[in-house]
Amino acid sequence: MNADTQRSAGTVYIETYGCQMNVSDSELMYGRLAECGYVPVGGPEGADVILVNTCAIRDHAEQRVIGRLGELKRYMSRDTVLGVTGCMAQRLGPALLDRAKHVQLVVGPDGYRALPSLIEGARRGERVAKVDFDLEEHYEDFHARRFDGVRAWIPVQRGCDYKCTYCIVPMTRGAERSRTLSDVERESAEVTAQGITEITLLGQTVNSYHDGEHDFADLLRRLGRTPGLRRLRFTSPHPNDFTDRVIAAMAETPVVCEHVHLPMQSGSSRTLKRMLRRYTRESYLECVARLRGAIPNVALTTDIIVGFPGETDDEFEETLSAVRDVQFDDAFTFRFSLRDGTPAARLPESMTVSDEVATARLDRLIAVVREGSRARNLSLLGSRHEVLVEKAARRGGLLQARTRHHRTVLVPGDASMIGRYLTVELTGTTGSTFTGALVHNSRALPLAG
Repeated sequence: MNADTQRSAGTVYIETYGCQMNVSDSELMYGRLAECGYVPVGGPEGADVILVNTCAIRDHAEQRVIGRLGELKRYMSRDTVLGVTGCMAQRLGPALLDRAKHVQLVVGPDGYRALPSLIEGARRGERVAKVDFDLEEHYEDFHARRFDGVRAWIPVQRGCDYKCTYCIVPMTRGAERSRTLSDVERESAEVTAQGITEITLLGQTVNSYHDGEHDFADLLRRLGRTPGLRRLRFTSPHPNDFTDRVIAAMAETPVVCEHVHLPMQSGSSRTLKRMLRRYTRESYLECVARLRGAIPNVALTTDIIVGFPGETDDEFEETLSAVRDVQFDDAFTFRFSLRDGTPAARLPESMTVSDEVATARLDRLIAVVREGSRARNLSLLGSRHEVLVEKAARRGGLLQARTRHHRTVLVPGDASMIGRYLTVELTGTTGSTFTGALVHNSRALPLAG
């Protein structure tokens, strides 16, 4: 037993922003600190250590964190340690210590192993920024303290080699590297042994996974044999890495869910070239066709950016037509956010799309996405699906559940049903979510309320 584990170190609260990878990283940090004597708590009030785990994808996310750091001052005593971790920490580095004088620690995504010693240093008055990359770090010996007892996030890959012109990720998470398949198998088995039956594999371009011997198709097939696993998901893939082997593994592995989040970003080949996405409109649509050919009922969701530098009215119309052609089940839509240090920041100012034009395009895109999504959802009413109950819904007396196709369904029930699989009949839709009735003895029970 080392010195860190011989004492009670105090309480720790981690506030998480951003993607599922950040959620997973917070679980790793909680696990690491719990092993060293820290007790996780649910809020900043009275916590001895407060960590803000951050996102740097868009400027708005960083500004929100800066504001939150100011708010957290009121929870700090003289001995409280406040740290910033994650992608924003990596991007700003020591400059964040200068910008927020009450912050003692700035730790990038590859520095979490050192957190216990860095916190001890902060208690002695040290202020440190640890933002060096470690391309060998996968935290394979960490034991995550998971927030969710129903689903588990398992990173299989870190970093990214694609270097899209708008994206800050290569700067904040470094080069792409994959965990060994055997270690992912081990963690998956540990998760299912705890009673968790759904796993989501994480990576910046997760389907480019390769540990030197095994590719993503091998990973899906091997994890598909994990005892107790009922659902296997992954995010986020890159269209270029859906090889025939990967698509066949998806179609032939029963636990792999019939849902793919397939980032498109733009429906214009000219815009995609400026984004350095490395595919065309035509090749993206061909990938969609191959997925639907192998998995006919696959649900597709996507990410789309409007207002990228140089985007013309005609290029934007190409995006709208691609959305109509693909018929996505849903889409995350964004206005372009310029990030210092990305190649897009070097594009001529004359290519900038005005805020007014970008906002108008976003509004039109959202309307087209919602129109298509609502039409498809209405066509599903009356159909029956297996759902996994995830948590209590915001509406009183209802539970939030999810189908294999990643559709959200609100059903009646109580907390004892969380983690259970049920059959429901879809009875209503708001356009983005469904209401459902439990199917019991081949008879649908009406939704309460």
